[in-house]
Amino acid sequence: MAAILRGSRNVWGRIRHVDYTLVSSRSMASKTQVGFIGLGNMGNPMAKNLLKHGYPVIATDVFPESCKELQELGAQIVDNPAEVADKADRIVTMLPSSPNVIDVYTGANGILKKVKKGSLLIDSSTIDPAVSKEMALAVEKMGAVFMDAPVSGGVGAATSGKLTFMVGGVEEEFTAAQELLSCMGANVVYCGAVGTGQAAKICNNMLLAIGMIGTSETMNLGIRLGLDPKLLAKILNMSSGRCWSSDTYNPVPGVMEGVPSGNNYQGGFGTQLMAKDLGLAQATATNTKTPVPLGSLAHQIYRMMCARGYAGKDFSSVFMFLREDEKEEGQ
Repeated sequence: MAAILRGSRNVWGRIRHVDYTLVSSRSMASKTQVGFIGLGNMGNPMAKNLLKHGYPVIATDVFPESCKELQELGAQIVDNPAEVADKADRIVTMLPSSPNVIDVYTGANGILKKVKKGSLLIDSSTIDPAVSKEMALAVEKMGAVFMDAPVSGGVGAATSGKLTFMVGGVEEEFTAAQELLSCMGANVVYCGAVGTGQAAKICNNMLLAIGMIGTSETMNLGIRLGLDPKLLAKILNMSSGRCWSSDTYNPVPGVMEGVPSGNNYQGGFGTQLMAKDLGLAQATATNTKTPVPLGSLAHQIYRMMCARGYAGKDFSSVFMFLREDEKEEGQ
């Protein structure tokens, strides 16, 4: 991993010219097979939406039980990423972390063992931009194209097909990627070269964490001051303090329906994943010598939450974490 990060400097200076005609020659109207690797909370509904749009899906996941539902809907399930690459020339990956992406692409049974020349490989995982660049180099050597396309919107948007995709890669291939991504998202935005999609996602999630902590602190303070939480949320959402965490994903149980706070913080975007993304933000901030004091504090808070049993709960459970500290102070 360290070698990958070290090798990422000036990485684009080493990329050779690619003959993209192999990729671009695919008919945009064709509903040929699409590979999908990673069928977790996000990948499962994303793959379902490809099926709904008429694409035959060939899928795999490290946990076979995750494939059962998709198989019942008509997807073909295979044993490993190499088999997916052998059968499909367009593949989407949705994986938890940088090491998972490295293994799925370059491992013993990875995509690159069987990838076809001209294949389009789209990674929607949230990982270090440096790793995306290294994967692009490895894929390019095999005559294929890699694009990073992390998402925003959570499980709800993945289910409804309303994700936002932030895409980095060769601009000439954006239209081909957009064809698939539009089946799973309402917004598909081209950001620039490989790695810029990840950069946009990391920045978004740092702001999301800061905003959720701020909303949780505000709601907790208002409740302690005697305000009804629904009334306070209503006032915030018609005032200058309004934000996504207050009007769409409120962290206080009972304020909104259909959000994790109303379901014991189950589902949604896990605290452990938020801590991981904030770690990526911290690493890139350090590398670019960018001051991010609030991002750093948010990272510390979410790491503490993971150590205190909140790792598997939605990241909006920071509200309960703050209330827990309050109870300890009152003892």
